[in-house]
Amino acid sequence: MTTTLLKQATKLPLSDRIKLVEDIWNSIEDEPGCDPFQLTKAQERELDRRLALMKKNPKRALPWGEAKRRILERHASVK
Repeated sequence: MTTTLLKQATKLPLSDRIKLVEDIWNSIEDEPGCDPFQLTKAQERELDRRLALMKKNPKRALPWGEAKRRILERHASVK
């Protein structure tokens, strides 16, 4: 069943596929007792720390494209 659904979904226009993914995610999110992001206390503290840093100096934040480029460059140099 999954393969058939995936084949059908990949034939949809990009905007429809994005909407489908959003709808699926929302249906998971709405499940009773579902918490897809169960963070550890350490992860919560780290996210809070990063958010505070970003709020303190928002000009240091990078657009996703730039951050991704830097990460990929760093990863490539490690190999």
